[in-house]
Amino acid sequence: MNKLSIPKTGFAGFKENWKSDLLSGLLVSLIALPLSLGIAKASNFPPIMGVLTAIVGGIIVAFFAGSELTIKGPAAGLIVICAGAVDDLGAAGMKLGLTLGYDSLQTLTSAAEAMGMKAEQFIGWHLALGVVVVAALIQILFGVLKVAKLADFFPLSAVHGMLAAIGIIIMSKQIHTALGINPAELKGKAPLELLQMIPESIANMNVDIAIIGLVSLVIMFGMPMIKNKIVKKIPPALIVLITAVVLGKAFNLGDETFKSLKPLVDPGTFALHWNVVFDAFTNSELLSIALKYLLMFALIGSLESLLTGKAIDLLDPYQRKSDLSKDLTGVGIGNAVSGILGGLPMISEVARSSANIGNEGKTRWANFFHGLFLLLFVVALVPLIKMVPNAALSAILIFVGFRLAHPREFAHTWHVGKEQLAIFIVTIVATLATDLLIGIGAGILLKFIIHIINGVSINSLFKANYSIIQKSTEEYVMNVEKSAIFSNYLGLKKGLNKLPRNKKVIIDFSNCHLVDHSVMKNVTQFMKDYNDEGGKFGMVGLENHKPFAHDSLSARKLAK
Repeated sequence: MNKLSIPKTGFAGFKENWKSDLLSGLLVSLIALPLSLGIAKASNFPPIMGVLTAIVGGIIVAFFAGSELTIKGPAAGLIVICAGAVDDLGAAGMKLGLTLGYDSLQTLTSAAEAMGMKAEQFIGWHLALGVVVVAALIQILFGVLKVAKLADFFPLSAVHGMLAAIGIIIMSKQIHTALGINPAELKGKAPLELLQMIPESIANMNVDIAIIGLVSLVIMFGMPMIKNKIVKKIPPALIVLITAVVLGKAFNLGDETFKSLKPLVDPGTFALHWNVVFDAFTNSELLSIALKYLLMFALIGSLESLLTGKAIDLLDPYQRKSDLSKDLTGVGIGNAVSGILGGLPMISEVARSSANIGNEGKTRWANFFHGLFLLLFVVALVPLIKMVPNAALSAILIFVGFRLAHPREFAHTWHVGKEQLAIFIVTIVATLATDLLIGIGAGILLKFIIHIINGVSINSLFKANYSIIQKSTEEYVMNVEKSAIFSNYLGLKKGLNKLPRNKKVIIDFSNCHLVDHSVMKNVTQFMKDYNDEGGKFGMVGLENHKPFAHDSLSARKLAK
C-alpha cells in the first residue's frame, strides 16, 4: 500500500480518523466487556477489576504503546498464572495470619465481603497485585533494554503447546461452573482432576443453570458460523450476556435456593484507590511463591504480548511495523497502574486486536476509545452486571479455551512435522501435570534433545555460524553453516539485520546441517518484509535438504 495512504499518528491521526476509530473502539468494547468480566472471575480477581484493566489498557497505555492497532487488556492466557498466584499466596498469607493493615481479621473479612470475596481470596488478591506491579517494572526494564528480540528464542511448537495447555486448563474448570456445580467442590482441584470430574458433574448438574450454560455455548459456537455481514459485526459474547440475563430472570436465579451455587456475578466495587501490598516480598515465607509467579508474569506475559504484536503487524492493511520494545514498555506501564488499582496484568490481546482491524480501526485512538467506552459502561451498567449468570461467563471462557486448544492446532503442528507435534504434546502434558514454567521448559528441553539426535553439535546450540560476502555494490550473499535452530536464531537475526536494505541478497543454506521450523518461519517472514521494502531477498541451498514433513516451513536436514 502506498505510504501516502498510511494514517497519520498522534493528534493529527485523531483528527483524520476519529470516526472510524470511535466506531471500532465501541465495537471492540462490546467484545471486551464480557471477556474482561469472565477472565477476571476465572483469575480469582473481582470481576469488575477485569474491566478496570481494560480501561487502563485503553485510556493510559494507548499513549505509550509502540503499536497502532493492538488492543490492551486482560487475557485468557494469563488466567492460570493469576488464579494460581491468588490461591497460593492467599493460602500462605491466611496461614501466617496476615491482615494487610486491617485492624483485625474480622475487619478484613468485612472488606472482602464487600468485594464479593472470602478472606483468603482477598488476601491472595492483594498479595498477587504486589507481584503484578514488580513484574510490570521488569517489563518496563525489558522494553528499555530492548530485549523484545528474546521472544525469538522460544520454539514455536513449545509456545503453542503452552497456549493449548492454558486453553485446556480454562475449559477443565469452566465446564463445571457452566453446569451449575458448587464452586466449593472445585477448590484445590488440579486440571487433570477437574477433567476426570466432568462425567460426575454432568450427572449432578443443576438443570436451570446448565440450560443457561448450554444456550450460551450454542450462541458462542454458532454465531461465528453465520455468514451474514450484519451478524458478523455483533459480538457473540454480548448476545450471550443479554440472553443469559433474560434466562436468569426466568429461572429466578436470585432466589435463596440457589445461594450456595453462587449463580450470579458479584462484580465487586469499582473504585480507583490503592489496592496493592508488597508483603509477599518482605515476608520470607511468601518470597519463594512470589518469585515463582513474578517469573511467570514477567516472562509469559511479555512473550504473549510480543507474539500478538508480531501477529497483528501481519494483519495491518497499512503494513506498519510495531516497535515491540516500546510496546512492551507501554504494557509494563499499564500493568503497574492496573496492579496498583487492583486490576489484572494485561497484554496486547490478539482476538480484540484482530477485531479492531476487522472493524477498520486505523490508529491507537481505537484502543483509547475502547477504554473510554468501557469506563462509561462500568459506571452505568453495574446493576445489570449483577444480573449476569456465572454460567454465561463460563461459556464464553470455554469458547476462548477451545480456540486456544483447537483441534486444528494439533493438525497444523502434525503437518509441520512429527517432531513438532511431540514437542507440542509434551509441553501440554507437562503443563497440565505441573505448571507453565515446567511445561514450556520440558518442551524446550525435548527440542534440544531432538536437535542433538539429528546431529546438531553442542557448540552450535547457541552460536550462529555465518559469513556475509559482498559480491558487488548491489549484491550480497549470506552463507549459513553448521546448524540454524531456534536457540541460535538471535545470532543469525543479528546478521540479517546487518544486511543493507534495498539490495539483492541471497541466504545460502548449502552447508547448513539442520534448519529447524522456527528458523524457517522467521527467515521466510524476514524475506517477505525485506522484499516488501523494495529489496530482493532469496533463499538457496535447501534443495539437498530432506524436510521432516511436507509443509514449506518444516525443519529440514542436509541429506548425506
